[in-house]
Amino acid sequence: MNRKIELLASYWTLAGDAYAMGPSEVATIPLRDRIEAAAWAGYTGMGFAHQDLLATRDAIGYAAMKRMLNDNGIVHVEVEFLGDWFTAGDKKRASDAIRRDLLEAAHELGARNIKAAGEMWTDVCDVPRYAEAFADVCADAAKIGTAMAIEILPMTNIRTLEAAAGIVDQAGHENGGLCIDIWHMLRGGIDIERLSKLPLQYFKSVEIDDAKAEIEGTIWEDTLFHRLYPGEGDFDCPAFIRAVEAAGFRGVYGVEVISETYRKLPVREQAKRSFDGTMAQFAKIS
Repeated sequence: MNRKIELLASYWTLAGDAYAMGPSEVATIPLRDRIEAAAWAGYTGMGFAHQDLLATRDAIGYAAMKRMLNDNGIVHVEVEFLGDWFTAGDKKRASDAIRRDLLEAAHELGARNIKAAGEMWTDVCDVPRYAEAFADVCADAAKIGTAMAIEILPMTNIRTLEAAAGIVDQAGHENGGLCIDIWHMLRGGIDIERLSKLPLQYFKSVEIDDAKAEIEGTIWEDTLFHRLYPGEGDFDCPAFIRAVEAAGFRGVYGVEVISETYRKLPVREQAKRSFDGTMAQFAKIS
């Protein structure tokens, strides 16, 4: 490719021995070590999750974190993860508290986007109701100049391009869009060639990773424990990149690798293997 490719190390790629909905989502690798390893490997962006953000805020404050990022050339930031934004009652109140935290972090760190998702382990998706709720979230995010990205996940009720696009379209906010991850596309049975036809404004976050052809264990176990660095599995990462680029995307690509094996490696090895493996996929694009 004849343009500079920038990569963002999504939170779980360098979080150490932690995983989503695990005993703790706070990274086991010190913040400075993660940032320096990412920059050393070539990353210009990083992602951070809610629990880890609060731990960092309480320990050193966002201003110090921002300086650390800037000093290492990490200029692209994303924060995650917002769930239950479409619910009511106690779940909604808890979600609103997380929403305030994520908005604060996004504002202080200059984050480009906040990731969100639908309801786990259910099929029913009330698109008009979700769109109304998503519009409210997008309005808050727009006040601080950041985007909202709904991640299409095969284990949630926002698992198809149709449902996700319907919510974004009906919400009607320019800063509202999608997080599109090759893992979730392929494990969810979505033809990645369809991505080339999506309107460009949908692409708020794009993520690359790899895996074996067959699911290991349950789909939830597969996503949390068995992802691979790009180029080490059976996914056609170049085809995914070509489809995304055909839609007009020219932004930063996230690298999200969640692996019970890799997360125990030295952080610089994790950073280098994930970065180099991903860049090798772009080198295959003519």
